[in-house]
Amino acid sequence: MIDIAEIEIKSGNGGNGATSFLRTVFTAFGGPDGGNGGKGGDIIFKTDTNISTLADFRHKTRYFAQNGEDGSSKNRAGKGGKDLIIFVPCGTIIKNKETNEIMCDMDTPNSEYVAAVGGKGGLGNSCFKSSVNRTPRKSQEGSPGEYFSICLELKLLADVGLIGMPNAGKSTILSIISNAKPKIANYPFTTLDPNLGVVKHFDKSFVVADIPGLIEGASNGIGLGHQFLKHIQRCKILVHVLDVSLDNSIENFNIVNEELKKYDKNLINLPMIVIANKVDIASDKQISIFEEYISRRNLNLFKISAKKGMGDLESVLNKLSKMLDF
Repeated sequence: MIDIAEIEIKSGNGGNGATSFLRTVFTAFGGPDGGNGGKGGDIIFKTDTNISTLADFRHKTRYFAQNGEDGSSKNRAGKGGKDLIIFVPCGTIIKNKETNEIMCDMDTPNSEYVAAVGGKGGLGNSCFKSSVNRTPRKSQEGSPGEYFSICLELKLLADVGLIGMPNAGKSTILSIISNAKPKIANYPFTTLDPNLGVVKHFDKSFVVADIPGLIEGASNGIGLGHQFLKHIQRCKILVHVLDVSLDNSIENFNIVNEELKKYDKNLINLPMIVIANKVDIASDKQISIFEEYISRRNLNLFKISAKKGMGDLESVLNKLSKMLDF
């Protein structure tokens, strides 16, 4: 997934107003007839639900709207420049690269944002005619369009975020409960990009994101931490997946939670449930110690083996559906 892009945008310049005088056989002194210049085209961003990455901006980085045409004689106004519509995925944040100011957070489908307004067309000399100046030779130049160097940043829009250490089984769980087909293998950092899946549960549906495995130091950017953590900020519920067959599963649980807190203290306050995965290869002692610890944290725990199809994922989906109701 390409989730950061830097581009240049410029709206169209306004067309110049014309300086012209009507000259025909029967109207030798027909007066000024210079038309106005046309408005420059706008740069408009629009969200498209069929786009999921910013990959299109990797190769094309300059986007210029059309200039307005100049006015002409016989009071003919110049044609306005055509607006340039740039399609981006839902969840795209538009920032001014120079100031780092957020210009717009495009988090709803089919929303539009005018990022750069086209320049105004200049007035033709016919607009300057008055009782004291019947033959004005003055006309206006069109105003220039707006230019910005901007940064596009994509944050996934998901109801539920699967978080946890690398190789905890998040991708496998996502592939079982949704229509997503993530790459799955038994080694750390299999998932280098967040995966999205739509879960349909009875009469409800919700979006689940498999957030790549977090490690200690992720909040400081270690292991691409910042790129992964930012996708969690839009989630409504977190599902913390742990490999309970490891003796340090409690330590891993606390490491991930600490990284959430360091990155954004609000993340740790999101509703959370816990999945103890790989119970098929965990000892009874490992499971009971972890279960007791999670119980003291007053969190709901679900014990499963995603790979073997053991446990009750249906109960997990029931719980998530109820939590999303409010």
